[in-house]
Amino acid sequence: MLNNATDCEEGDGGPNSQGDGNPKESSPFINSSDVEKSQQYDGKNMALFEEEMDTSPMVSSLLSSLANYSNLPQGSKEHEEAENNEEARKKPVKAPRMGTLMGVYLPCLQNIFGVILFLRMTWLVGIGGVLGTFIIVFMCCSTTMLTAISMSAIATNGVVPAGGSYYMISRSLGPEFGGAVGICFYLGTTFAGAMYILGCIEILLIYIAPHAAIFRLEGLEGPEAEAALLNNMRVYGTCVLTFMAIVVFVGVKYVNKLALVFLACVILSILAVYAGVIKTAFEPPDFPICILGNRTLVWKGFDVCAKMIEQENGTVTTKLWKLFCDSEFLNATCDEYFANNNVSEVQGIPGITSGILNLFGNYYQKGVAIEKRGIPSVMDPDAPLSSLNRYVLADITSYFTLLVGIYFPSVTGIMAGSNRSGDLRDAQKSIPIGTIMAITTTSLIFLYGTHTHALFPRFGEAVNGNLVIGTLAWPSPWVIVIGSFFSTCGAGLQSLTGAPRLLQAIARDGIVPFLRVFGHGKANGEPTWALLLTACICESGILIASLDSVAPILSMFFLMCYMFVNLACAVQTLLRTPNWRPRFKFYHWALSFLGMSLCLSLMFICSWYYAIVAMVIASCIYKYIEFRGAEKEWGDGIRGLSLSAARFALMRLEEGPPHTKNWRPQLLVLVSVDAEQNVEQPRMLSLTCQLKAGKGLTIVGTALEGTFLDNHPQAQRAEQSLRKMMETEKVKGFCQVVISSNLRDATSHLIQAGGLGGLQHNTVLVSWPRNWKQAEDHQTWRNFIELVRETTAAHLALLVPKNITAFPSNGERFTEGSIDVWWIVHDGGMLMLLPFLLRQHKVWRKCKMRIFTVAQMDDNSIQMKKDLTTFLYHLRIDAEVEVVEMHDSDISAYTYEKTLVMEQRSQILKQINLTKNERERESLHSQTSQSFPDPEMVLEHYCHAWMQLTNGVTPLDSASDLFTFGSIRNQSNVRRMHTALKLNGVIAKKSQEAKLVLLNMPGPPKNRTGDENYMEFLEVLTEGLNRVLLVRGGGREVITIYS
Repeated sequence: MLNNATDCEEGDGGPNSQGDGNPKESSPFINSSDVEKSQQYDGKNMALFEEEMDTSPMVSSLLSSLANYSNLPQGSKEHEEAENNEEARKKPVKAPRMGTLMGVYLPCLQNIFGVILFLRMTWLVGIGGVLGTFIIVFMCCSTTMLTAISMSAIATNGVVPAGGSYYMISRSLGPEFGGAVGICFYLGTTFAGAMYILGCIEILLIYIAPHAAIFRLEGLEGPEAEAALLNNMRVYGTCVLTFMAIVVFVGVKYVNKLALVFLACVILSILAVYAGVIKTAFEPPDFPICILGNRTLVWKGFDVCAKMIEQENGTVTTKLWKLFCDSEFLNATCDEYFANNNVSEVQGIPGITSGILNLFGNYYQKGVAIEKRGIPSVMDPDAPLSSLNRYVLADITSYFTLLVGIYFPSVTGIMAGSNRSGDLRDAQKSIPIGTIMAITTTSLIFLYGTHTHALFPRFGEAVNGNLVIGTLAWPSPWVIVIGSFFSTCGAGLQSLTGAPRLLQAIARDGIVPFLRVFGHGKANGEPTWALLLTACICESGILIASLDSVAPILSMFFLMCYMFVNLACAVQTLLRTPNWRPRFKFYHWALSFLGMSLCLSLMFICSWYYAIVAMVIASCIYKYIEFRGAEKEWGDGIRGLSLSAARFALMRLEEGPPHTKNWRPQLLVLVSVDAEQNVEQPRMLSLTCQLKAGKGLTIVGTALEGTFLDNHPQAQRAEQSLRKMMETEKVKGFCQVVISSNLRDATSHLIQAGGLGGLQHNTVLVSWPRNWKQAEDHQTWRNFIELVRETTAAHLALLVPKNITAFPSNGERFTEGSIDVWWIVHDGGMLMLLPFLLRQHKVWRKCKMRIFTVAQMDDNSIQMKKDLTTFLYHLRIDAEVEVVEMHDSDISAYTYEKTLVMEQRSQILKQINLTKNERERESLHSQTSQSFPDPEMVLEHYCHAWMQLTNGVTPLDSASDLFTFGSIRNQSNVRRMHTALKLNGVIAKKSQEAKLVLLNMPGPPKNRTGDENYMEFLEVLTEGLNRVLLVRGGGREVITIYS
């Protein structure tokens, strides 16, 4: 039997470990590449497949590797083991045993219940009122619930290694989206650490040890007091951050051991608050607030809420009197508002049974005194506000959107379970249940808290500076103070532990090149460099020093992450890819889109400028990964979306041919490769790039001779060479290599089979055959003429650049010169369109366009020029127009002589190309009619005569002596040669200095016996011109004057 024992994957980052450039999901089956190649297959039942066993393992072997698979990465657990035992990294990691409660539910509770609940919840209700805060809480909780549903669907669609939301988004939406959102999620987690540390310092300096402040607040008021408080936050925040970073650097095991302690603090604090709420419902505590007029006073520096009290000796002023008057006597000069208004005392916690609710709230400008509605006051509206430090003032300008931005971080932390997927016994079961249960629990507590907290005063300054929520705690307010302090410390440590590992996972994926250095760490895998960067970014948040300013920043990054989780689920659901089979069934694409819409709306509700900045950051990272990042194929949904969109577009294109306004050159570029499969004519691709202003399809094809089975490796090398050359010349398109028994058939296959559906080439670009006059290359020009015939039959346009090596590269620039168009016959407008497209490229941009047309004897050249100018005006093409008159003239002796030499050369080449037997038969036949000299000697003399002819010397006598054919056989050849010579003379005269000449390419003769003459005609037509582009239309209009 098959020995199907396989090695379990180690957790120390082996060759298939997460983040080393070879992700697990690169193989269709987990660990399928770990099957030993040396396994021997005993028995004869599988002999039929024994030759394929190396690449296709037995099912039993595959199942064994799947059963032994462990998705536990080298996380904090393994780091702890590595610190305690150096050999731990060499041993297989045991299967994790954490369930839903410990692995998902409680970590989510710990991350959701945090600093905002303890420090800002009562303030939010006091400012926004019950209804406003209920709307805020309901929106935020709905967003996280919808996101949790989408996340549960993604997390249960296969094995999710460590990496949490980053892994899910990157594998669902591709490396570009994954990298951008992953970095944003990393920044959000890092700023969350800064927020927790600031909350920790706020609790310490305001509620636990106010006298520990380095910058004293006594005697300061207004901006000075605010600046001193912020400086204290910066100094202490930096110290706490440094201490926490050292703890994380020294060993994560200390953080893991304290995690349960911090979680216990959170749970005890929540229980203490709601125990106090129940108690105060029946026995409201004596918790007075002092009101002067309708202004709330800071309960500090006085003990009795009254101006005067009656004693045995009479009426005596109180300490409150001394705060507003210049002396303690009754005739003292006092503050005007103090003198005109009475002092009253109200209960800060009236109790549920009192029926007093703050339904609508009240928003304030910064520095405005907090006033209690329903109490009359006497004040001069023009009088300035004095004794500012005696009143409770609004420390920031409040409005609804600000409250949303400050509150949203309190519902984050729903990813805590998915981030620990490697530690779970059954992640696909625990993540949905634990996350949704945690969100349900916290949402109910938050929604209930909007009603209970509505009974509290708005600011702690009015209640002796105590933590407002702590006044309700049972049995003592210190339960909340100490519990919230340790819970914020624990949350800060968790952020400093998780954020570097997230950055390390991104760096090890290799999708962001400049982050690769942060993938390295200590010997046990601790992300040292990532921790250092995280501490620096966290320090920038601490330097802001305001909890209310940092909260909207991390809200942006978390909301963007949640938005893309919803997008990933919606895309995968709508695409219906075969691999989308989540075990969690309670999802729908409409819910995902609703969650995505809520996230996007909340981003702009919180802060529109922060939202724009976050989107710009994500867009820049996206484009950077797109252009500079590593190529990754993760089977993501964006690729599937591209396939669906491409299929839809192709089906639409099948409905009919494109309108003339939508016509653009869809190029099939035919290039040749040498024996090493390197491109022989790179300037062909340069010209292709310069023609691509039309943004059409480009297919670069080449033909190889042989059979597919024997020449497949050469075809792969040729394809790689084409791709590399296309990348060098910045040609965006596709490449195709065809193998056939001969090059002629291979080229024909390319022309016939290129493209797909309605997206097919309509123009063929092929270079003029070099050295076609040489006897050994006779098949080259024959193939070329057949290609011209095939493009004509297929109604394809044809572009033939002559002397392609003289064409400019993409790096060259023409600062002057012209592109001359010789419009001899109408070809559908190709000659007009091509110069326009060329001039869109920076190489030809400064060249002007000139159009020449030919007038015959019966034509009115003046009217032709006027009509052509009007035509170009309607085409919106700027060009100079010139009409060249060509009068009828007698055919010169030079024309006759050139035609004679051409025909004789054709006969000689035909004789040379005969086989030996055919040559002998031809010689026997020629003995009765004429004597034909040795072909090799004839060709030598012919070349000499042709050189004399091209230099202007008439070799009539030598030709008559050499050849015995008599006269020219085909008089039509004389007429064609006459036309070619006359046109060439005019073109050479007018366009000698042109940077490029475009002219109509005449079609080949219908009689194949004159193919070699056709090449001579084209050679004569373009003689003496440096750069020529022969153009042959496809038989349809490609340009129009209509809009």
